[in-house]
Amino acid sequence: MANLEVNFCGVKFPNPLVLASGILGVTGGSFARTIAKGAGGITTKSIWKNPHPGHHNPTMFGNEHYFMNAVGLSDAGIQKALEELGEYIPKRKAPLIVNIVGGKKSDFADIAEALNDLPGKPDLLEVNISCPNVEDEFGKPFACSIIDAAEVTRLVKSKTKIPITVKLSPNVENISSIAKSVEDAGADAITAINTVGPGMRWNIDLRTPILANKVGGLSGPAIFPISVKCVYDIYKAVKIPIIATGGVCSGRDALEIMMAGGTLVGVGTAIYYDGDDFWNKATSEMSEWLKKEKIKNISEIIGLFHKK
Repeated sequence: MANLEVNFCGVKFPNPLVLASGILGVTGGSFARTIAKGAGGITTKSIWKNPHPGHHNPTMFGNEHYFMNAVGLSDAGIQKALEELGEYIPKRKAPLIVNIVGGKKSDFADIAEALNDLPGKPDLLEVNISCPNVEDEFGKPFACSIIDAAEVTRLVKSKTKIPITVKLSPNVENISSIAKSVEDAGADAITAINTVGPGMRWNIDLRTPILANKVGGLSGPAIFPISVKCVYDIYKAVKIPIIATGGVCSGRDALEIMMAGGTLVGVGTAIYYDGDDFWNKATSEMSEWLKKEKIKNISEIIGLFHKK
């Protein structure tokens, strides 16, 4: 078997496949099950400073080509998250990435500071400045502005010593310039990408939108080529590592996006298609390919497309 272990910001992951944010909540039981099924790490759903209701149902729609969601980042708030994570973190058997979100810049700093009180602390914080599903409530995501993205990064870094990865949006003119701005502001890593869009679908018989919110972020196989391009461009622009996510649905997809520049690979929609079977199926596929190519350590393929 090839060695699938990777080092990310000084944290060892048994394999590069991590559960992406938004797939599970903040419950220790579901995290432990996902790790037992073969995931290399966990990212929590987005945590707000205060309870946030999100959008009304229906909030999700999918087919074999893509998935749309307009959950709206529903969450019970930081105090409830501290309770759940406080029980899970000391017992965790793989790295934990805690995703945080805010309606205003100071919220990110307040949540990061609160997480410092957790026993053992999370391994990384993922700063979600890029969700397209709450624009009607908070305006354009901070990830759409070089200045705003950098400012949020500096604020979070001033409140915690936990390594931070900043989650960027593909819905910008130049994602590389945004990535460089957060690197210069102190980010330890980049997560790329968040969902594309938002998009829209309608039921032509009922003449109603399929999602109650009308629009939702697009994920799944359809956005994978966009993810690969964004990761490839970001890798050229920065020196910090990347969590590559967006449309990864197989072990071969994971290998491809790692060669584009990802060190870790976030997996979300694939769990909708394959369930818990995805993790072992994908890592087996990755191991078999590495063995065939006589590559002993998966870290050797990171950024391979950039090497001549």
